[in-house]
Amino acid sequence: MQVRLSPGVEDPRTPTPPTGVAAAAKRGVDVAVSATALLVTAPILAVVAVAVLLGMGRPVLFRQRRIGRYGREFTILKFRSMAGGGEGFSPGDDQARLTPLGRWLRATSLDELPSLWNILRGDMSLVGPRPFPTSYRDLYTPEQFRRHDVRPGLTGLAQVNGRNELGWAERFAYDLRYVEHWSLRLDARILARTAVAVLRRQGISAPGAATAHEFRGTAAEEAVAATAGSGSR
Repeated sequence: MQVRLSPGVEDPRTPTPPTGVAAAAKRGVDVAVSATALLVTAPILAVVAVAVLLGMGRPVLFRQRRIGRYGREFTILKFRSMAGGGEGFSPGDDQARLTPLGRWLRATSLDELPSLWNILRGDMSLVGPRPFPTSYRDLYTPEQFRRHDVRPGLTGLAQVNGRNELGWAERFAYDLRYVEHWSLRLDARILARTAVAVLRRQGISAPGAATAHEFRGTAAEEAVAATAGSGSR
């Protein structure tokens, strides 16, 4: 499959971490944990699926194309949390579309359970930078695109340090720090902190938004920040 990169991004076939034994160990953990979790949570998956079907109708699952490792695209699976879901909506519509059931699913992170299938398939990892929509591809700088040197994760360093409460510059900084300092020990620490964050329901929404603010590119983000800064003086 041909991989379409953002402008200025080098050929992704050059090996990047994790590789070798480390990569095999990480993938082994992903397969073992995701397979076990799918079996253990099967009753929960069934109950949530019925609740979504009765509360919001079909489709039960939300499917969206996301950017994966080396820029390859895949379809992420999540439980539907909004009315009238689809690719044509922006985060600005989320407030009106998010249902009470959807708010609860997002608050408890139960909407993420179907993504365990993406991990088992190899699209994602338990830990890594969160996968973003394909519409963000051409908005990355070459440096930001390095977040795709590893598989995207169900949780990650940014998720345990603020999640959607973070600005985009902070998110990318955490993503790149993960890429540069990845280890199984770091993954274990992130997973432990994720459990705490989920129980505390931290960072579910960005300030002033129902979900997360849309990424419009670094230049646009800097312009907004500059305007906000000048307005506060």
